[in-house]
This record gives sequence, C-alpha cells and structure tokens, in this order.
Amino acid sequence: MAEKMKCSVCGHIYNSEKGDAGIKPGTLFSEVPEDWRCPVCGANKSDFVKTE
Repeated sequence: MAEKMKCSVCGHIYNSEKGDAGIKPGTLFSEVPEDWRCPVCGANKSDFVKTE
C-alpha cells in the first residue's frame, strides 16, 4: 500500500509508490533525506502530514 504525505503549505501529495523530484519510486517518506523540499512550493519535509 502506498504511503501518502501531503504538503501543509501547498497541498502537494508525496506518494511512496511513485516517488518524487529526485526520489526513486518505492521510497518511504521516512527514508527521504531531511533536506528534501516540496518540489512545488519549496516547503520543508517537516511541513508534510500523513494523508489517506
């Protein structure tokens, strides 16, 4: 099952099955580097919250 995290600033969804900017598909959000930023608005990783 995919882990999905939502940017609380712009609403961008990080989907672990798809990966994201510079992140390979299948990467859990906990494994994403701490200095990773939202590819849409530049928010910090800490600005993401779990979503369904």
